[in-house]
Amino acid sequence: MLVMPGRRTSTMELLAVEAAGRGMAVRAAEELSAAVEPALGPAHWYGGPVAGARLAGRLGLALLEPADDWLAGLPQEFTGREVRAGTVADARAVERPTFVKPPRDKSFPAAVYSDGSRLPADLDPATPVLLSEVVTFAAEYRLFLLDGQIAAGSRYAVFGRLDPLPLDGDGDGGTAAEIAEFVDRLVAGSGAALPSAVVVDVGQLLDPYRPGHQWAVVEPNMAWFSNAYAADPARVLDVVLRAAGPRDRVRPQDQPFVRN
Repeated sequence: MLVMPGRRTSTMELLAVEAAGRGMAVRAAEELSAAVEPALGPAHWYGGPVAGARLAGRLGLALLEPADDWLAGLPQEFTGREVRAGTVADARAVERPTFVKPPRDKSFPAAVYSDGSRLPADLDPATPVLLSEVVTFAAEYRLFLLDGQIAAGSRYAVFGRLDPLPLDGDGDGGTAAEIAEFVDRLVAGSGAALPSAVVVDVGQLLDPYRPGHQWAVVEPNMAWFSNAYAADPARVLDVVLRAAGPRDRVRPQDQPFVRN
């Protein structure tokens, strides 16, 4: 069965329809009884990390997610900018504009902060963060990866504004081919450091001092908590089912990525 919050997003609706078409039971988390019906079969999750963590033990779920410091550990040829892992205390010491974000949740707004004093005052100083040099992405794409290959993809933003389009939606396969080549190099260089089912956002870095553009990783995300935008929901569901499914079916190479 596929479990998700009762209050559904557009992606949840698409995945629910696809799952039902495969004969899966689709259940709202809020409506599950204390004893999960065995007849409903193994459970999979699509939804937020707080609810997912609460249900994981009860439903026997393994939620795969990339390591908090994966982006910071990439060579600059893949990031196109300086990225480092730190804490809120480190971020508060920053004296220049810096993009600061929580690695996995939405505990505070990911944004460019003019200096560390602009961060929300109530944050725990030990909270993990990623600190990034400020850059401009001309276009950003969401890629659902399965076993290191692009299973589904979508453009989701142009110059920071939401603008979804299927990966090949412009009729020009050149962009898709460039992205595939970049992902091949990325996976070859860091594939062992990613779950087998994961989302990686990539983008075209705009550099006023160089013609053209450079492909770079925006960030990794959990497949079970990522908007599909204009990606094929059937292929997205394939990735979600692997990324948030029965604990006893987790592959050995994915064990390090199981959310605790």
